[in-house]
Amino acid sequence: MCLAIPARVVQLLPGQRAIVDLGGVRKEVSIDLVDDAQVGDYVIIHVGYAIGKIDPEEAQRTLALFAELAQSEARS
Repeated sequence: MCLAIPARVVQLLPGQRAIVDLGGVRKEVSIDLVDDAQVGDYVIIHVGYAIGKIDPEEAQRTLALFAELAQSEARS
């Protein structure tokens, strides 16, 4: 199973790289596949690569579902 996670671009770096925020965790990723990414955009991250942009509302819904799953796992 493959999993891609929405993340917000917080900083653009040289060499088609960016810093993204993944729920408070900041990570450097490649934006080679999403060369029009800008600070504030939400992108889908898979194995260190931004593979596409996502609507901010859809990103928030997806992140809320991930948080809900994490809470239900913690209760189990």
